[in-house]
Order: sequence, then C-alpha cells, then structure tokens
Amino acid sequence: MINAVVEITMKMVPKMLSPLVKDWAPTAFIVSFKLETDPNIVINRARNALEVYQHQVVVANTLESIQSFVIIVTRDSETKLVLSEDEVAKGMVIEEKIVQDLRSRHTAFICDKN
Repeated sequence: MINAVVEITMKMVPKMLSPLVKDWAPTAFIVSFKLETDPNIVINRARNALEVYQHQVVVANTLESIQSFVIIVTRDSETKLVLSEDEVAKGMVIEEKIVQDLRSRHTAFICDKN
C-alpha cells in the first residue's frame, strides 16, 4: 500500500455578494446562505449579511441541523422550515422546502416589481 500525502493550499478570495447586488444584478432577487456552528449567532449573522449586502433573503442554518432545519431570514421576517420525522422517513430533503419557500418569495418579488 502506498502512503501518499495530500496537501491542500487555500487562498482568500473576495466576497462576490457585494458586486453581485450593487453592480451586476441590482434588480435581481438574490439569496445567500449562512452556515454557523453556534445556533445562538446564526440569526444575527444572517441579519448582518442582509444589512451589509442589501439583498433579499438569507437561508440560515447550523451545522448540527443542516439536513433538517433552516431559517429563511428577510428584513421583515424569520421563517423556520423543519422536516418532520415522517417527512424524513418518506425520503424528503430540506432543500425541497427551501425551494418551495423561495419560489413563492421570488414570485411575490416579481409581482411587486411590476
């Protein structure tokens, strides 16, 4: 058996959310994602992102519940999306609820623009 060493080099890259919102797509419906390890700070971090970047929605969650629970955070609301045990047993994934929620928010966003 060969013992190989794997080396990964990482470099900081600029945040792309700011130019996306300000320069590239200022009228678009923009969603970002916030993953934290501490459930006590996830909402504050999501709200801070909304304030700093001025976009529409943050899908926020914590590492411990990454597959079953998210909070959709907007300037005016916090909506909790949870998979029940029955939904998990049926093979449903949290992304299905996220997409359904964001689809309705996007539709409302488009209707408000017209």
